[in-house]
Amino acid sequence: MPRVKKAVKSRERRKRILAMAKGYRGGRGRLFRTATETVDRALKFAYRDRKQRKRDFRSLWIIRINAAVREHGISYSRFINGLKKANLTFDRKVLAGLAVNDPAAFSKIVEIVKEAV
Repeated sequence: MPRVKKAVKSRERRKRILAMAKGYRGGRGRLFRTATETVDRALKFAYRDRKQRKRDFRSLWIIRINAAVREHGISYSRFINGLKKANLTFDRKVLAGLAVNDPAAFSKIVEIVKEAV
C-alpha cells in the first residue's frame, strides 16, 4: 500500500485560506501564516457581530421610539407600559418604522397609549 501524501489537501486548505484573505493588505493577503491568523480573527468578529447586530438594531429602534414619544410628552418606559395595558402588540422594529415613516399613525398609537395609562 502506498504512503499517504497530503499535498492535495494541504494545497486546498492553503488556497481556501488565501482566498478568504483576498483583499487584505500586505502579507496578510499573501503569506499563509499571517493570512491564517487574520482570517481566524475575522471569522471570530463575524460570528460575534452577527449577534451584536441584533442588539445594535434593537437599541436603535428604542432610541427612535423614545425620541418620537417624547415629542408627545411621554417617556419610552411609560409608552411601553401603556402598550401592554392597552393590549397592543407591536414590536420595536414596527414602532420605530412608524415613528420615522408615518408620524400620523404613530401619534394615534401614542394617544391610545395615553388613554390606557
